[in-house]
Amino acid sequence: MDDRTPLLEVRNVSKYFGSVIALKDISMTVLPGEVMCLLGDNGAGKSTLIKILSGVYQPDEGDYLVEGQPVKFGSPREALARGIATVYQDLAMIPLMSISRNFFLGSEPTIQIGPIRRYDVTKADRITREELAKMGIMVRDTDQAVGTLSGGERQSVAIARAVYFGAKVLILDEPTAALGVKEAGVVLRYIAQARARGLGVIFITHNVHHAYPIGDRFTILNRGRSYGTFTKAEMSRDDLVRMMAGGEELEELGHELEEFARSDAAAAAKRERTEGRAFEAEAASLGADGKRDS
Repeated sequence: MDDRTPLLEVRNVSKYFGSVIALKDISMTVLPGEVMCLLGDNGAGKSTLIKILSGVYQPDEGDYLVEGQPVKFGSPREALARGIATVYQDLAMIPLMSISRNFFLGSEPTIQIGPIRRYDVTKADRITREELAKMGIMVRDTDQAVGTLSGGERQSVAIARAVYFGAKVLILDEPTAALGVKEAGVVLRYIAQARARGLGVIFITHNVHHAYPIGDRFTILNRGRSYGTFTKAEMSRDDLVRMMAGGEELEELGHELEEFARSDAAAAAKRERTEGRAFEAEAASLGADGKRDS
């Protein structure tokens, strides 16, 4: 495989749930050392595409290729064995367990003591510290509970774990969704570190302001269909926002808001005229009563 062979590719992939079209004719490639941003609003089909890429679903139509070879994953474990690692929003971590235990969760290193094998704490702590350092992550103590880390730090541990266990393509599901500005910046820095190590990264988000600084290419989904794939040279940040929301829909909404504003202004003017006439009538009535009383 040369540097231009996609690590991952889908061609005209479609997925149906009964009469519901979740995805229709989606095509996308991910190259080594590239951040591909998958953009779309809620309901655009991002989650369905993630599940196809990670082996949870199989596409009803289209082709799925890994390093140029057609694949049909029957489970996420099969996808992971081919180097497709997915980091979901919930991170699949246990908050009360240590960083190193979470790092090796399900794949713990062991040491033989007589007839008994036990968890190798020293090796786990050493590898965890080394792998986090490679990503530019310095932790105070690998024995501290993951629940004491910030959101950005937990994301970084999940990313480093996936890289250590052989990920070639890293699929990140809304990694900055619940983070503040500073923490989101931390995660974006770690994504850049993964790209620098030659991984292909699929960054799924609905936040263009997080995706645009780090992304190399952008695939935009809207209601299960693709608007295409673009580079920064082809598409500005504002254009991406407009396409994500649907340019025609935004324009129609703008016309509706303008019409509402005109209607509100007309109604307010009518109320003012009605109230003015009522005030004049009341004033005239009071004046007439005064003359009669005198």
